[in-house]
Amino acid sequence: MTTMTDTSNAARFREFKMPDVGEGLTEAEILKWYVQPGDTVTDGQVVCEVETAKAAVELPIPFDGVVHELRFPEGTTVDVGQVIIAVDVAPGSGDAAPVPAAEPAPVAQPEPEPEAPKGRQPVLVGYGVSESSTKRRARKGTAAAASAAATAIQSEMNGHAAVVVPESRPLAKPPVRKLAKDLGIDLATVVPTGEGGIITREDVHAAAKPVPAQAPAPVAAEAAPAPEAAVSAPAVVTTVGARETRIPVKGVRKAIAQAMVGSAFTAPHVTEFVTVDVTRTMKLVAELKEDKDMAGVRVNPLLIIAKALLVAIKRNPEVNAAWDEANQEIVQKHYVNLGIAAATPRGLIVPNIKDAHEQTLPQLAASLGELVSTAREGKTSPAAMAGGTVTITNVGVFGVDTGTPILNPGESAILAVGAIKLQPWVHKGKVKPRQVTTLALSFDHRLVDGELGSKVLADVAAILEQPKRLITWA
Repeated sequence: MTTMTDTSNAARFREFKMPDVGEGLTEAEILKWYVQPGDTVTDGQVVCEVETAKAAVELPIPFDGVVHELRFPEGTTVDVGQVIIAVDVAPGSGDAAPVPAAEPAPVAQPEPEPEAPKGRQPVLVGYGVSESSTKRRARKGTAAAASAAATAIQSEMNGHAAVVVPESRPLAKPPVRKLAKDLGIDLATVVPTGEGGIITREDVHAAAKPVPAQAPAPVAAEAAPAPEAAVSAPAVVTTVGARETRIPVKGVRKAIAQAMVGSAFTAPHVTEFVTVDVTRTMKLVAELKEDKDMAGVRVNPLLIIAKALLVAIKRNPEVNAAWDEANQEIVQKHYVNLGIAAATPRGLIVPNIKDAHEQTLPQLAASLGELVSTAREGKTSPAAMAGGTVTITNVGVFGVDTGTPILNPGESAILAVGAIKLQPWVHKGKVKPRQVTTLALSFDHRLVDGELGSKVLADVAAILEQPKRLITWA
């Protein structure tokens, strides 16, 4: 039977679920909350940043109100469709009752913890419990936490392992919990030094330092006679954490791994190499930097290489294709979405320039500049990484001569560009110092024969050796 209170409560609170931010993704990790319980939010305001398998995306709330509850802490991977935040859309209508829900979603914690007391509900660690918004059992007072901390510190000074109190979960803010997870540290073994018994980043770093060889002995001695001493066993994780770090495979890194394995074991790769004198290309780059028509855009060798690849594809259009396994067809594409591999703090991503074949040199330079800056800021959208046809990866920026690049899934070819170095080179019958680089082209041998792949690579090299071919071959 539905009561009047239930009906009004349901109307008062609105829940926002994790959306599918692009291309059928099934989950996302909450990187950062921009709001806390009690904060006022407006329609369209960004409340959190999440990382999908493709990019970091900011999520706006679609209604006005006051934040009532955050269902998951930072660092939690949440399935699409799960409620992540509840908002009180009528904050002035009396005391807030719990948000109506069949059962609160379990909070995934980054480290193991003792069984919670009966009646305890999930809460975003670090924000505390709002007395005016939820009916939950409050934490024990800070005095008790401080007392426990003092006992733990004294135990450490006596050479014994800190005792983990099963009734109290370690106090730490979400960023500190994530740090501990990354370092492989069990927060239950960390001695807190923050006010009120809160674990700080410095405490976690201190716990990650190597433990002296004699330190583990008292722990083992303590554990043998008394079964209850077993709760201190996780302390050995500190030693392991100092020598090894376990990083969960998720988000962009998980997507990269799946894509590379799928590509390497699906498309038969062939890689060809050519070393080329790019001295004239470097002179052209220097001249374009002074050209008023190129003012306001970044001019570098990658720009000319990208244009050279586009011209080579125009001369050999069969290379711009994809293999349709389901229909057993080769799909030839009459457009070029040029991918540029970009290294970001979150891993490798490959955004692409849509219809790059239609762009003039100044337009291509502007597109490259925008693509790179957006990637560095971590703002590349999933749509920007979808639909690529061929890719360029510039390993030369790391001082590497060349490599054997793996195809981006669904694409037919990828061009690797090595470092441009001053080397001795036979020019007009004499050995002279010239600007030289090595190119490597990997292609899908199911749809690109050796002859076709060789022609594409040779055309790119010929243009970089004689940039005037950008005009004569265009």
